[in-house]
Amino acid sequence: MVTRTAAEVPHAQIEAAIWSALEQVPDPEIPAVSVLDMGMIRQVDVDGDHATVVVLPTFTGCPAIAIIQEDVARAVSGVQGVRRVDVETSFDPPWTSDRITAAGRSKLRNFGLAPPDSGAVLIGEIGLPKVATCPFCGSTDTHSDSLFGPTPCRAAYHCNSCRNPFEQFKPV
Repeated sequence: MVTRTAAEVPHAQIEAAIWSALEQVPDPEIPAVSVLDMGMIRQVDVDGDHATVVVLPTFTGCPAIAIIQEDVARAVSGVQGVRRVDVETSFDPPWTSDRITAAGRSKLRNFGLAPPDSGAVLIGEIGLPKVATCPFCGSTDTHSDSLFGPTPCRAAYHCNSCRNPFEQFKPV
């Protein structure tokens, strides 16, 4: 295999390869979706052999931020033509659940997690949706078992129709 320097690899090719590499970086808490599926990558900048990736964490206190930064840096540093990687965390603009892609929402359902509905959420409305749709059978005959799930962004639910437990993403 021949390794080329950044000067020999076109800028657009490096940037496309970075985006492709980011598709393979799983969310550490939900490995069924990538950081791109979750809409956590705000931007990618390439300057010669230096790449900067800006990550939007899903929650301010997200315990996985450091792991995401490490995983993103590792993936991008493997791209041909990239010698230096900086991963920055930003809360501007703040991440919202509207950033989850259609593919990401489908992957979440297949994983057994109910994605949040789309649409703007006012800060006073953050919490649980009025109706949670079961990702297994599609029923809305569900109830909340706990406002607190395994992470701050999810709540525990139970489906009365198919009797499966599931987690509901809180809309943000």
